[in-house]
Amino acid sequence: METHMIFETHAHYDDEAFEADREELLDSMQENGIDRIVNACASLESLKDTEALMEKYPFVYGAFGIHPDDADKMTEETLEEIRKLCKLPKAVAVGEIGLDYYWHKEEHEHEIQKKMFRAQMEIAREAQMPFMIHSRDAAKDTFDIMKEHRAEEIGGVIHCFSYGRDMAREFLNLGFYLGIGGVLTFGNAKKLKEVVEYAPLDRLVLETDCPYLAPVPNRGKRNS
Repeated sequence: METHMIFETHAHYDDEAFEADREELLDSMQENGIDRIVNACASLESLKDTEALMEKYPFVYGAFGIHPDDADKMTEETLEEIRKLCKLPKAVAVGEIGLDYYWHKEEHEHEIQKKMFRAQMEIAREAQMPFMIHSRDAAKDTFDIMKEHRAEEIGGVIHCFSYGRDMAREFLNLGFYLGIGGVLTFGNAKKLKEVVEYAPLDRLVLETDCPYLAPVPNRGKRNS
C-alpha cells in the first residue's frame, strides 16, 4: 500500500510557544505522517534557532529571512547573515519576507518594509531560491515590488494567502503557489473559500503557520 506523507511548508517550531515540549513534538512528527517541515524564520533570533533545528532534525528544512514586523531592526549585518545561511545544504527558501500594513500604518514604516523586502528578494535571486512572501493589507505594493524584481523568474509561495480571487489570479499568473492553512475553517473566510475553489489544486500548498492560526474548533489555541 502506498503511504502519502504530509509536507508542512510553513511552521515556526523555534517559537517560544514550543519551549516546553519542542523535542517531544518534533520526535512524533514522522509517526504521525509528517515527512518534511520547512521552518520559516521571522525574527532576528529565529535565524540561528532555525539553523539549529535544521541541523538537529533530518526532516526539518529552513527558510531564512526576516518578517516585515521586524524590518526596522534589520541591518546590513542581518542581510549578510541571511546570505550565508542560504548557502547551507538544507536551506530551501528566503522567507518569510514581505509587507504587513495591518499593524504598521505609518508611511515611514512602509518605506522600511519595502526597502528590506527588496533587499531580501535580491538575496533570493543570488541564491536562486524561491520566495516565501508574507503580505497583509498590502496587496498592491507587494505585487508591484514582485513585478519590479521579476519574481516570476524565481517563484515561491504567497504565505497565508488573505486576498480575494482577483488578486489570487495575479499571483497565480506569476507562477506562485498560494499557502493555505487553518484560516480556511474560520467563519469569516468566505473570500478565501472562493479562492481555494478557484485556484488549481496543484497550486495550493499546505501550511499550519504553527503555533498560530489553529483551525476551528481549536481556534485561539496553540497550533502544532
